[in-house]
Amino acid sequence: MGWKPRPRALKMRIILVLIALVAVLAAPFALKPKKNLLAGADETLVIISPHNEAIRYEFSRAFSDYYKARTGRSVRLDWRIVGGTSEIARYLQGEFYNAFQREWTASGQRWSDEVAAAFPNPAPSPARQAFLASNAGIGIDLFFGGGAYDFIAQAKAGTLVDSGVIAAHPDWFTGASIPMSVSGEPYYDEQGRWIGTCLSAFGICYNTDSLQRLGVTSLPASWSDLTDPKFAHQVALADPTKSGSIAKAFEMVIQQQMQQVVGSGEATEAALAEGWTRGLQLLLKASANSRYFSDAAGKVPLDVSLGDAAIGMCIDFYGRFQSEAVKIGDAPSRLQYFTPLGGSSVGVDPIGLLRGAPNPELAREFIAFVLSLDGQKLWNFKVGTPGGPTRYALRRLPIRKELYTPEFTVLRSDPETLPYEEALSFTYHETWTGPLFSTLRFIMRVSCIDSHDEQAAAWKALIAAGFPPEASAAFSDTSAIDYTRAKNIIRPALKGSTPLAEVQLAASLGEHFRAQYRRAAQLAKEGR
Repeated sequence: MGWKPRPRALKMRIILVLIALVAVLAAPFALKPKKNLLAGADETLVIISPHNEAIRYEFSRAFSDYYKARTGRSVRLDWRIVGGTSEIARYLQGEFYNAFQREWTASGQRWSDEVAAAFPNPAPSPARQAFLASNAGIGIDLFFGGGAYDFIAQAKAGTLVDSGVIAAHPDWFTGASIPMSVSGEPYYDEQGRWIGTCLSAFGICYNTDSLQRLGVTSLPASWSDLTDPKFAHQVALADPTKSGSIAKAFEMVIQQQMQQVVGSGEATEAALAEGWTRGLQLLLKASANSRYFSDAAGKVPLDVSLGDAAIGMCIDFYGRFQSEAVKIGDAPSRLQYFTPLGGSSVGVDPIGLLRGAPNPELAREFIAFVLSLDGQKLWNFKVGTPGGPTRYALRRLPIRKELYTPEFTVLRSDPETLPYEEALSFTYHETWTGPLFSTLRFIMRVSCIDSHDEQAAAWKALIAAGFPPEASAAFSDTSAIDYTRAKNIIRPALKGSTPLAEVQLAASLGEHFRAQYRRAAQLAKEGR
């Protein structure tokens, strides 16, 4: 016969369950903000962005206060979050397709595949001319955040328009404040369709506790440290097909290798091809060390700070922000970030006005605020300093040169970081790899992501066997994706292919690399 609770005990248990139930039901009301941020505003600005919550909070608060003081009107910022810049690009493509299709057919014209292909294409055509003359919109005012590559692509597609901010503030756009370009990286669009708001570079974050646990005695200093066998299954990487910024970081690795091969000599095709091969081989080994390819670039420094990985490739501000987040007292943070010397250009995170913006005047006000010194202070001033953020230290680098003068040094979170000086150690050559940017993303997918299980298994076998030469050569073979093939075969195939043809190409190359890694593993086991 089973045990039965006594009536008093049963009554008490019921009471406790009811109390817990009431607490669960009441929690949403208790935690509800005293101020409804989504209602009661006089105006609304809609922004699509990959920016994190900290950036969204600080700019929402600061702009709302600024706009209220200037106009007496309230404003709310409606942030649309669909993922990284690659997801945003796909979203914008689909939404503008639908918007222009409605406008085209409303004028009595027949929609066709030819029209669909022509309107976002810079080549002259009736559809292109009609799109550029239209106000076809998608209910979103601004695109804010991501790499310049994505904004250049949107400008070419015609989805970004001149905000008028450059014409309104010509004194900001000079070599003394916001230069047009630095070390090969563009900082704003000549036609005003996008403008850089802050600076970013790429580098490595690592956990000092994890390094000690793994017996790593020398601190990481270069991209090649990601290939150290001591970091097997300890490297955190993000998926370059999901994040344009991370794809740019992969491009930096290859550009640095190209520059080392070229040196002070001529950038011949042979030299660039050798640098491309060296860069790819470095990336293959870093991938073999990796635990995963995350969909979110911000997950890398988070996992490294938690010790789930020891080291990772990340965007500078994610590394600095997470280092700040886990810092305890005055002791150095266990998460450290650095940009490899001569290993990355210094690019920008832009902002741009979208075609057909529902509130263009307010959008222009916001762009101007972000670029003003008051807006720029939010990026790197310490929490609580005059003009700085109130809750989060964003740990990003402002684009305005004025904020790197001595008078502001003590107010900045990263007073020793001088991006305009760091940029001098690396010059980005757009013609070397820029046309292959999307191709590189595809190459990394087929050679590393789709075949990662086989790649990791081969790497494990190589480590166990002490990297015998024939097996190592088989593992590092990049002949199927070399510079010549990337330019003359893979890129044209991707550019002119149907979705089915791209899938078939990916399947073919993916199987090629899976077989290659299986062969490398077998050779390693044979000690060859």
